Amino acid sequence: MMETLNRKLLPSIHTPGLEIGPQKEYPVKVMQFGEGNFLRAFIDWMIDKSNEAGKFNGMVQLVQPLPQGTADLINAQDGLYTLILRGMENGAPAEYKRIITCVKGCLKTDSDWEAIVKCAVSPDLQLVFSNTTEAGIEYKPEPYTPGKTQVTYPAKLTSLLFERFKAGQKGLVLVPCELIDKNGSTLRDCILRYAADWKLGAGFENYVKEECAFMNTLVDRIVAGYPRNEAADWCNKLGYQDNLIDCGEIFHLFVIEGDEKYRAVIPFAEAGLHVVWTKNQTPYRSRKVRFLNGGHTSSVLAAYQAGFDFVDQMTGDKLFGNYLRTALFEEVFPTVQLPDDEKKAFAESIIERFLNPFANHQLISISLNSISKWQVRVLPSLIDYEKINGKLPKVLAFSFAALLSFYRGTVDAAGNWSGKRAAGAYPIRDDAEKIAFLNAEFDRLKQSGDYEAFIRTVMARTDFWGMDLNTIPGFTARAAADLRSIDELGITPAVEKLLEK
Repeated sequence: MMETLNRKLLPSIHTPGLEIGPQKEYPVKVMQFGEGNFLRAFIDWMIDKSNEAGKFNGMVQLVQPLPQGTADLINAQDGLYTLILRGMENGAPAEYKRIITCVKGCLKTDSDWEAIVKCAVSPDLQLVFSNTTEAGIEYKPEPYTPGKTQVTYPAKLTSLLFERFKAGQKGLVLVPCELIDKNGSTLRDCILRYAADWKLGAGFENYVKEECAFMNTLVDRIVAGYPRNEAADWCNKLGYQDNLIDCGEIFHLFVIEGDEKYRAVIPFAEAGLHVVWTKNQTPYRSRKVRFLNGGHTSSVLAAYQAGFDFVDQMTGDKLFGNYLRTALFEEVFPTVQLPDDEKKAFAESIIERFLNPFANHQLISISLNSISKWQVRVLPSLIDYEKINGKLPKVLAFSFAALLSFYRGTVDAAGNWSGKRAAGAYPIRDDAEKIAFLNAEFDRLKQSGDYEAFIRTVMARTDFWGMDLNTIPGFTARAAADLRSIDELGITPAVEKLLEK
């Protein structure tokens, strides 16, 4: 039986082609909220590479912000895991394997709050990274509970920064990686609202404004995560058991909008990584969010219901590949304010990345928190297309009905929601209140058969979509017709009918 990856095992590992990050125990300079696949394949990889280049020399303390997560697995492996990056380079397959060694371990907010506070007030700490999905950076009124964890991520951070302020420690550089516009500025605004709610004082508010720095960022790397179907083979090749193998593509881009004086604190570019410092990330964000992320969110929920499991399968299929290309080249394309040749090249690169045969990017993993993702990734293109052309984009509009169809399901005694497709049940992972609301409306639809009334009610939830979607000309009727088509024909025939128009 193979030994599970741990620090003591490292000196005995001699797998050909396997890189092993620095094994020196550096001080913890980073607190990271989110222990999931993306940050481990993106930020922690960058820190590991920067340590190797002698540019950072710091460790990362992961924090699991939710009750469920991978903290126990991470701690069982002393923070170590293998990252596998695969893709095409210069027209040929390429693969890189690396044991990431910069992670100290993982603490849980619901059981390790005292240890998290201790880390937060450490004089060695410089940076806070996060990826709590688009739904994570939000303000929801809640009471201050000193000595215990708060509910929302910004409230947790407010509490920790207040402890750091009281301890007389210098401010931190906060680098959110959530895919919302002006993520750093939004996080700062949420923290200041909590500070005011909790009456933490003008001194603390000035500390947040003047001594802490909030970067606006854009991240880009497709991360598939744990290669469930290949894991046993990978462990045999590596020569050790790794329950946290993480897989992603080779391509990476990190755009940071902020004062370049913080380059010394975030020295990723100096380590040779693809990092862009800019005074305006908007063009980068619009291009990436609308084409790549919008391409995902507008297509995967329909494709998953049709029986596809992976992005490359969906993209390579004649029907759903056409569905995706229609969304990108005909509907998103005119809404991005960049030269046509640049947009065309970027859109084509997205198709190439989606077709990456090594990515194993699961559609079901992309489905997480699709309500907030659709609002951020798809809705802006839909609105702009309608304004430009005086009509709705058929695929982007259809993706709304496909989202609703995906969210139709049942709940078990533990409060877990699941939907059903021909291949069996699947998890619906989003805010439980949102899922419950949609399914209560589906129950009413089943009784009434009134699709327009159902859509009108759902679209009116401004807390879901950031606006009343009924105000978009023709969208209520279109979404009702699309959902009826899915229900009466099935998802694949409905897509076929859509593309015939």
